[in-house]
Amino acid sequence: MTWLVTGGAGYIGSHVVRAFGQVGLETVVLDDLSSGHRAFVPDGVPLVEGSILDTDLVADTLSQHGIVGVVHLAGFKYAGVSVDRPLHTYEQNVTGTAHLLEAMAAQGVDAIVFSSSAAVYGTPDVALVTETTATTPESPYGESKLIGEWLLHDQGRAVGLRHTSLRYFNVVGSATPELYDTSPHNLFPLVLDALVEGRTPRINGTDYPTPDGTCVRDYLHVADLADSHVAAAQALAAGRTLEPVYNLGSGDGVSVREIMTAMAEGTSIPFEPETAPRRPGDPARIVASGELAARDLDWKMRHTLLDMVTSAWEARQAH
Repeated sequence: MTWLVTGGAGYIGSHVVRAFGQVGLETVVLDDLSSGHRAFVPDGVPLVEGSILDTDLVADTLSQHGIVGVVHLAGFKYAGVSVDRPLHTYEQNVTGTAHLLEAMAAQGVDAIVFSSSAAVYGTPDVALVTETTATTPESPYGESKLIGEWLLHDQGRAVGLRHTSLRYFNVVGSATPELYDTSPHNLFPLVLDALVEGRTPRINGTDYPTPDGTCVRDYLHVADLADSHVAAAQALAAGRTLEPVYNLGSGDGVSVREIMTAMAEGTSIPFEPETAPRRPGDPARIVASGELAARDLDWKMRHTLLDMVTSAWEARQAH
């Protein structure tokens, strides 16, 4: 029983591939390596270099490897940049998903786990986001992820596609020093790069209506996230009916100030972060409930904030 992992050479995707291997499930990776890394794909796992926009390539991959289901992580994942590159974002995330679903239908592959995003919620006006919270995305990236969910729903109604979508916020840490976050936009690599280069990390906004005045968010260890992708795939393979969407959330969140404190402890580099004014559009708090995912997908926060920092630091030092 082999699963295709699109985007499986990326930071999150490569952790998903390893999590599949840990439970004895075979995978094939499809990745155009635009942001992924060939070295992130484990030995023995086939890597098909190409794009989900290439329907024939996807269909051939599904057929040649006897694929029974897809974990779909490939896409353009930079919300801020998507504002300046909306057409590129839609092509990669919406058109690409449509091509993937077309190839799946042609080959009779009827199960998919979709890597969605909490960006579909925009700036929610509730203290704790649930799956029923209104979806009001504020970037082309968030919009494209929501449309991806719609595509799965419509394909399910049309041809019986079995599917679920996982929505989550900030993914950090590493399960092994071989894998690390190479994004130029995410908080953890930005802070770690600053410390390595002798610069002082910065907090944007210290006057929010939160306990310490800084923004509060969900931060999830990538290994915990990968495990729930595997659990979703196993549930679909077993014929279980899943909810159309699940939030992978912490339920309480951590503040940017708490992250900086953990960074100083986890790296053994003492520092006092610089402070700067708020960035436009940054809400004070976005935290999601993970209750449904805990019920159905064995979702739980198995790693502490310090675990997240120390594992990310070890991976950063290794490279």
